Amino acid sequence: MNEPRSKSRWKHRVGLGACLVLGASALVLRFRNAWLYPLGMGFDAQGNWAYIDSLRTLAVLPDPETTWSAAHPPLFYALSAGLSLGLGHPDPHTVVIATRLLSTGIGLAAIAAVIGLVRQLDPSNPGRAWLSGALLLFLPVHIYMSAMLSEEILVSSLTTFVVVGVLSDLRGESGVGRAWVWGGLAGLAVLTKLSGLLVVLAAGGGYLIAGWTGRGGAWGAVRALALGFGALFTGGWFYLYRWWTRGYFYPSGLDIHRIMFEMPPGDRSLADYFSFPLATLTGSDLLSADLIHSVWGSTYATVWFDGHRHFLPLDAPGLVLAGVVIAVLGLIPTAAFLAGCFLAFGRMVKKTNATDGLLLGLIGLTVAGYVFFTWRNPWFATLKGSFLLGLAAPFAIYASESLSAAWHWFRSRARLGGFLGFVALFILWISVTLTFAFEGVFSKREYPGLDWRAGLPDRSSSQPEESGAIIDSSVLNRPPR
Repeated sequence: MNEPRSKSRWKHRVGLGACLVLGASALVLRFRNAWLYPLGMGFDAQGNWAYIDSLRTLAVLPDPETTWSAAHPPLFYALSAGLSLGLGHPDPHTVVIATRLLSTGIGLAAIAAVIGLVRQLDPSNPGRAWLSGALLLFLPVHIYMSAMLSEEILVSSLTTFVVVGVLSDLRGESGVGRAWVWGGLAGLAVLTKLSGLLVVLAAGGGYLIAGWTGRGGAWGAVRALALGFGALFTGGWFYLYRWWTRGYFYPSGLDIHRIMFEMPPGDRSLADYFSFPLATLTGSDLLSADLIHSVWGSTYATVWFDGHRHFLPLDAPGLVLAGVVIAVLGLIPTAAFLAGCFLAFGRMVKKTNATDGLLLGLIGLTVAGYVFFTWRNPWFATLKGSFLLGLAAPFAIYASESLSAAWHWFRSRARLGGFLGFVALFILWISVTLTFAFEGVFSKREYPGLDWRAGLPDRSSSQPEESGAIIDSSVLNRPPR
């Protein structure tokens, strides 16, 4: 009688130990990448540094017409400049490393917040909460963006904090003051990137739905207004300032960005949004013939791999195999997320609820914004899974719901199926960890990004470029180890 129980306890301990080791490796991986990743690599790295340097040396916002990233809202760059001030204005290398470590820490805090929320949503199933965290910890786009000098992790984390906070409010009794707080955080997201506006709309809609479905119209309207005014106070001023001084809220088509207008494919058709070629699952880059006209195929290749090749090498032994394994197994959490969205939509049809209303609203707004943006900017460089990181919370919540339900179903009917699914996820997470450890299995020695000029007629690739900013080889030196 005791032997089966002892064996079961032993298996549980081994499984728990393996999960703890893998989780710890995910944390170490992020901080290690933030430390080792070279200064001049990553999306818009030099343009972002020019913005930071202007704030830390001149204490003024740069002219949007003069540097690549200068049209962006200032919060991320101001935080980096503030770090520089706090550290006594050290050399650029120290400032960049400190900024990336801070960004990594904020990203991990957002993942912890999601784990706590899922624990609230499903208290009888603690395994689901840890699963939701693992889905984000081992998401390739979240890993490699955490190593870059970029605002994407900050804005997605602020968005996640707002989602978690408002959903917690919707499940309990809270005063208007909390809505002000979440509005202030949402405003900081807007002050980081214009896409932060999406969470303001979705969270405000969540309060309105809660009021409409039972708490009273006044309850929802007051909190939605409080959230909106909080966001306007902390984030709206910058756009009003830009309108007052420049005549626009947010610029487009600036001359400084003209190099993008030459990038392929240069046009979009509706067919681009309905193709998902096999090349999506083979670790191909975004300039490959099959992916260049596939919006969602290219996006998938940047969520689950590095289609832009800013982090991974252009070619290396085993890279294709890694790309295939990760992309194919990535279909499991992706399908689980879509299934979770379908289930949530079904719940909304049967009985409207504020939780699914907020999450589905954020998903719909984000996807619509991404489609609009990529339609107006038909270049391969604008297809980035990082633009969808604001969906971190909905992805973890809905994918963990589906995967957890599938696991319990298989446990009671077909244990082998559940075991194989668990092994597949474990292989996925190990593969991601090995592949996206910078200077680990794969070493990147060439300039970052794809040589898109090589495919243009009568154009030579005389010098590498990164989203229009020339890369200076002097900043590509690896930090000492």
